[in-house]
Amino acid sequence: MQAVLECPKTTVIRLQGNLNAVNALEFERDLTAALTQNDVSILLVDLAAVESLDSAGLMAFVSALKLAQNLGRSLKLCSVSPAIKIIFELTQLDGVFEFEDNSESVTVNF
Repeated sequence: MQAVLECPKTTVIRLQGNLNAVNALEFERDLTAALTQNDVSILLVDLAAVESLDSAGLMAFVSALKLAQNLGRSLKLCSVSPAIKIIFELTQLDGVFEFEDNSESVTVNF
């Protein structure tokens, strides 16, 4: 009998500053590029240093999540401050996205 174990590769993107209409398109392109790499299974976006998030930034996350789902990959958000987390709660997207406490807390299951 042969057993095959696949170890998913996690890529971490650490954001800082403001995620808004000025830079949301560039951010979405970066997420798309990271998700379409052949060896990436989990894309973890670290929001610890993000100061603000507007609707354009939120839409970049939604687009990236749709792409991840279509590719059979996982998109997780971590280190989300209460001020940013409330935006996800107000838009009822907190039930759609996966949240981790910090980037070290991501577990890999075999």
